[in-house]
Amino acid sequence: MKRVIGFALFFTGVGMVIALIAPKCLVVALIAAICLFIGYNLFCCL
Repeated sequence: MKRVIGFALFFTGVGMVIALIAPKCLVVALIAAICLFIGYNLFCCL
């Protein structure tokens, strides 16, 4: 289950980064980076 959640979070982050070609808000960019980091760790490291 952790891999599925990690996969979903990782690609949520990827989608947010793609949507933020020109970041307008630092908070949204920070949330995208956190999603990518947590998703990668859940999917690959555990």
